[in-house]
Amino acid sequence: MSTDGNNQDTTPAMKSSRIAGLHRLSVDRRIAEVAEFGDLCRDGLSDDLRSGGLTVSQADNMIENAVGLIALPVGVAPNFQIDGVDYLLPLAIEEPSVVAACSKSAKLLRDGGGIATTATESLMIGQIQLLDVPDLDSAAGAIEARATELLAGANETQPRLLARGGGARRLETRRFAETSVGSMLVVHLIVDVCDAMGANLVNTMAEHLAPRIAELTGARIGLRILSNLCSERMVTASGCVPYAALEHPKLGLSGRDVAQRVEEASVFAEVDPYRATTHNKGIMNGIDAFLIATGQDWRAVEAGAHAYAARHGRYTALATWKAREDGLHGQLELPLSVGTVGGVVKVHPVAKRCLQLTGAVTARHLARLAAAAGLAQNLGAILALATEGIQRGHMALHARNLAVAAGARASQVAAVTAEMLRLGQINETSAAAALARHRRAERQPLDPRPTAEL
Repeated sequence: MSTDGNNQDTTPAMKSSRIAGLHRLSVDRRIAEVAEFGDLCRDGLSDDLRSGGLTVSQADNMIENAVGLIALPVGVAPNFQIDGVDYLLPLAIEEPSVVAACSKSAKLLRDGGGIATTATESLMIGQIQLLDVPDLDSAAGAIEARATELLAGANETQPRLLARGGGARRLETRRFAETSVGSMLVVHLIVDVCDAMGANLVNTMAEHLAPRIAELTGARIGLRILSNLCSERMVTASGCVPYAALEHPKLGLSGRDVAQRVEEASVFAEVDPYRATTHNKGIMNGIDAFLIATGQDWRAVEAGAHAYAARHGRYTALATWKAREDGLHGQLELPLSVGTVGGVVKVHPVAKRCLQLTGAVTARHLARLAAAAGLAQNLGAILALATEGIQRGHMALHARNLAVAAGARASQVAAVTAEMLRLGQINETSAAAALARHRRAERQPLDPRPTAEL
């Protein structure tokens, strides 16, 4: 269960995220299912999802030199059971197969009791760089001796954060005696940002403290900025898939055979950075898609995750899988900074709707859901690689994109896709040829001769 001391999982436990055949429903019916599950206004949800949520004038207020919008598909992944509660997870992504793989893996993990998650406090790190330091040890000592005063000064800048129970917690120093620009002392300001992502809060505190720290140390101030390696804001997700759920009779593989293959693939990623990079990219397929849908700074999370994967001086896997007595066990751990207050989530209507769908009202709750999406997506990718190969399922979905790119109408996509798959030719030329044949067949007149009586 979660270590979130203020666990506010508001999605009712009696609701089931097992929606059979969701992928076969029309878009309208899917929206209706999602609205009912999340207790959302169906009409409002439909309007926001269909429009993309933003106008050009809104975009112009969000970034500089805005000239338009770009849309991403938003899907929902059913089957998730996280810490005993069912969820539909919104995913915004353009890559085919991710939503399907995430949903399928969530069902497998559900068979083993669902996904268990933990999240630590929402502690972020602000860095203050000191240069031209007369004496590193003396400077560090001066900062440590005035830590109480400095923390109080930082907290003076954020009365609302203090009122919510957050604020600056402690100071740490890091010495770099020899660099190409001379010695350097870096001060870490550790801040509990509560339910915010925390960048603006921490940056304000760091900039406020810098002059006083310069005065205490006799050093020159360099950068004052948040670190996206939030190593004190950790989240984990774990789960088990029973061997019976892993059986692959078409390939003649038992559940234990499949589990062994997954473990071998996991160890490959643990020992080889080339494989680990792709392994972790699969994890981030699920996490990033969830973060984009809910209006989070997914680039910050990406940077922190990959830095954490290399924390011991060698890049390695963020998630590992082991075959044990009762099934295949997976474990994911990474730093993850998200927020449910401020930022894009309060500006972008679709992000706001997606956040409402999750039921997450605390940052730690939202982070745990993101980690669950990452674990499920990682399992889906490894299962495909370790059994049929990644291309079979991926190319079937890719064929649909090729059919659309060739100009197929909605009523023609299925037929054109099916022909490409039947011929085993999935490319632009094949899509154009299949569409041309389908159009010719549509233009053929019906045989005017009467049907013979039987």
